[in-house]
Parts: sequence; structure tokens; C-alpha cells
Amino acid sequence: MPAATPSAPRKLWDISPPVDENAAVFPGDTAYSQTLHFSLAPGCPVNVNSITLSPHTGAHADAPLHYANGAASAGELDLTPYLGPCRVIHCLDCGPLVLPEHVAHALEDLPARVLLRTSHSASQAWDAFTAIAPETLELLAGKNICLIGIDTPSVDPATSQDLPSHHQLLAHGLRVLENLVLDEVAEGDYELIALPLKLTRADASPVRAVLRELP
Repeated sequence: MPAATPSAPRKLWDISPPVDENAAVFPGDTAYSQTLHFSLAPGCPVNVNSITLSPHTGAHADAPLHYANGAASAGELDLTPYLGPCRVIHCLDCGPLVLPEHVAHALEDLPARVLLRTSHSASQAWDAFTAIAPETLELLAGKNICLIGIDTPSVDPATSQDLPSHHQLLAHGLRVLENLVLDEVAEGDYELIALPLKLTRADASPVRAVLRELP
């Protein structure tokens, strides 16, 4: 019997921004810093760095603890929502909020995960970005999604104090990814892989988010 022909590897898209001293954070949050703790030299066989950062640095998964006292931490999250089929929906130039009409064209046979691309070139600026209207999250929750992601720093506007969209996530049990980079990603369906770290008491976790071509 002839040997099976190896299948070509599926294409990957890295949708995570760089994490270094230039990574933007919410004003007043902990900026990224890194120092050399052990240095490779005679008598020391390795380099080991010490890093300090907010768990909301780069692409990250908010845990419910971020917006609800006593709710699940990053380390307590079920990993299922962060791995599986997803749809990238383009909402380019939609303004300050993604409204239901901006996603209506892409809701047929919707997979359980949705990523929203709002800009032609992702920005980590925290003073002006596109957020998600609460009614859009309610619409998507009605389609039985388990995760929403966006290429901006937050699902709520930077000036919001009551965080209505975060509380829609809580009400519907949705998981969220923020600060993704979708610049090179066409609208369509992919496999998402974006697992949070098992940070047992943290309110969020950085992720290395990637999309993979479906088989």
C-alpha cells in the first residue's frame, strides 16, 4: 500500500502585537519593563530576565474578575472558547462603536467565535478607538457565540466608567480577546488559537493569538 502523501501545513496568521517597552497600556496601568536578573558569563550558564507588565499588555484575554468582584480569574477559565472555529468580520471605518448593522452581513452559519476587524491598520492607542455597542454583543450572544475579539484595546470606550459592554459579556457568559492585530486577515472563517496563561489570581492574561487556515 503506498504511503500517504503528507498534507501541506496550514497557513498561520500571527494576530498578536509586539510586547516590549513600546507596548501601549491604559493610562496609569503598569508599563512593560524588563531587566537582566542572571547574566550569561563565567560562573553563570544562562540569561534570565525579570519582567513587569500589566496582564492587559498586548493581545490579552480579560477574565470576568476584571469587571466583577468574586468572578473567575484568568487561571480559572475554561479553555474551550479560546480554541476552535471563528469568523473574522470586517467593520472597517465604522466609527466609535461597532453597531448591529456593521456585522449583519456576516451572521449566517456563524461559528462560536467572532473577531471584529475595525481598522485598516491596528493601533494600540488608548485615547481613541472603536469599541462594541452593547446591543451588538446582545445580538451576537443570541447567535450562541462563546467568544468575541476585537483589534482595539477594549470592548468599551476609553472614557466609559460603567462598562456596559463588559457587563454584557458577563451577563451572557462570553469570553473576550482585546488588542488583536487583524491587519492582514481577510474576512472569513479560520481556526483560532489564543490560550490564556494559568494565572490563578489575575484579572486577565496575555495570549499569543494566532489564526490557522481551516483544513
